[in-house]
Amino acid sequence: MSADFEAQAKAFADQIEAELADGRLNFPVSMEVSLRIKRLADDPATTLDQITTVVQAEPVLSAKTLRMANTVALNPYGAQIDTVRDAVRRIGLLSLRSLAFAVASEQLAADHRSPNMRTLAAGLWMRSVDIAAWSFALARQTRVANPDAAMLAGMMTHIGQFFLIARASDYPEMERNIDRFALFVEGWQQRVGVAVLEAFDLPENICDSFDPAQAYYGQWPPTDLHQLVHLAAQVSEQPNPFDGLLGRTVRRGRAAVVDMGVDEAALGTLLDASHAERDLILSAVRG
Repeated sequence: MSADFEAQAKAFADQIEAELADGRLNFPVSMEVSLRIKRLADDPATTLDQITTVVQAEPVLSAKTLRMANTVALNPYGAQIDTVRDAVRRIGLLSLRSLAFAVASEQLAADHRSPNMRTLAAGLWMRSVDIAAWSFALARQTRVANPDAAMLAGMMTHIGQFFLIARASDYPEMERNIDRFALFVEGWQQRVGVAVLEAFDLPENICDSFDPAQAYYGQWPPTDLHQLVHLAAQVSEQPNPFDGLLGRTVRRGRAAVVDMGVDEAALGTLLDASHAERDLILSAVRG
């Protein structure tokens, strides 16, 4: 069994290495809609109707786009939005990209054959959408970054891990040896994550927010998108399931940020002011 895992791990690593060298990652089918929306959004000749047509072809994405457009955070005047076209216009293309990826990754989590891998993917999805919701809300309160860009950056925080989970279904021994798979992901997630961000051709400020050399050490108040997303990742109490598999105990929530030297009262004021919007966005994405 160990030999089987080693053989498949090597084959998996060789495949990823070849794709990275070629500059073209092979994306799972579940992510194709996200990529299609990205390509349309990048094309200046694309019309709103063309993007709407793609969204309408995905019932879950359509429903969540409408739900998000009607949240108080994005629709403060309360005029009911009841068409996907108006919803897309309301939430904007950055938020639509984030939502499309959230829907795709949720479907990926549900489709896994292995209960262990499905649980792992679902836990990572819950953490990613929570960070995205916090990022949006904190950006609205602090005004140091575009809230839509912050939400997309937050959703992409664990993109390398997600991609490797998605591709693992081609290698059954990964699913049968979930602890060893976690070690495999630990070694590859950073390179793969950067490659995915490049493939999605995200704005430079979003890509920069993932630079591991710029760790967040509790600067207060946060002054840019990078610090904001890292703050959101710290205050989110949703665990990363990979931490448990790797035997790591990670302190999260307000206490973790206070441990960095941030004033507890100042942090509490910001989080309390952001909490309602975070809940609204989280509800819209989770649906």
